[in-house]
Amino acid sequence: MTDTSIDRDAAWAAFERRDRGCDGRFVGAVKTTGIYCKPSCPARHPKREHVSFFRDGEEARAAGYRACLRCKPDEVGRDRIAVANAVALIEAAEDSIPLDELAGRVGYAPHHFHRLFKRATGVTPAAYARGLRATRVAEALKSEDSVTGAIYEAGYSAPSRFYEGGARRLGMTPSAWRKGGAGVTVRWTIADTSLGKLLIAATDKGLCRVAFDEDALSLATHFPKAEIVQGGAALATLAARVVESVESPDRDQDLPLDVQGTAFQEAVWQALRETPAGETRTYAELAAAAGNPRAVRAAGTACGKNHVAVVVPCHRAQRSDGSIGGYAYGIDRKVALRSREGVK
Repeated sequence: MTDTSIDRDAAWAAFERRDRGCDGRFVGAVKTTGIYCKPSCPARHPKREHVSFFRDGEEARAAGYRACLRCKPDEVGRDRIAVANAVALIEAAEDSIPLDELAGRVGYAPHHFHRLFKRATGVTPAAYARGLRATRVAEALKSEDSVTGAIYEAGYSAPSRFYEGGARRLGMTPSAWRKGGAGVTVRWTIADTSLGKLLIAATDKGLCRVAFDEDALSLATHFPKAEIVQGGAALATLAARVVESVESPDRDQDLPLDVQGTAFQEAVWQALRETPAGETRTYAELAAAAGNPRAVRAAGTACGKNHVAVVVPCHRAQRSDGSIGGYAYGIDRKVALRSREGVK
């Protein structure tokens, strides 16, 4: 008996596009062959009327189906458990865990697990660990009396270890972060686009704010202690590339960023940046890519907290039922951006 809680239309759409993000969430069983597969199975698709959907392989086997030998759907659950266990190990560790040790503790070969972890979370195990610690530093800097104290509180063995990687992830220096951007210069301009006025702001490291219908006054909210100044030749070049991203969002500009969020938010943003133009991702798929399949609502919140519209293409996010979902700058703009990428 098939699971009536599964949206058959959405499940079939996932099979049609061979969506890896849906692997492990359900399986499709083919009546004519007696085989069940994961959504990303590369095998030729059967006719839709011959496919039933089950929550997992156990349910499919109980209904008389056997696992596909090509896509090995039963291994997906094992992979997800391994990634979840690795995340727990990383979060509990006081020091970084070498890849060989981490992979061995969850039962995988290092190189295979490295690819598996990145596919599931959007980042490598080492990047996840750095992101976690840097996020902890950012939180600790809000309450600690000193930067050094915050660094130790976040689990670094010495300040030098933080500056090796954590400071780069934060973009601004730790002191500037703690002081609301003090000592950082944020340059801004307002650009005309076919979708309206666009605020574009950047530090020396990269774009920190891209937003429709905002002006320089809004930057004071995001960077209350930063020096906010207008324009400049370097920003003009960068701004032109941002405008080109609005007019032709199907072209990857690979623009430099200087944005901060939680480790989960940044994983969602990275998953969006890795989504090819013309494709979409559901909030559930983004949550899975960020390493927490149950955090669907949090994935939507991460899209809403995106600091750089279009550059991090949250217009490619949608609900699992295929509906377009929300957009901070208006649904009409989201529809227009998707249309320019060929999404109907």
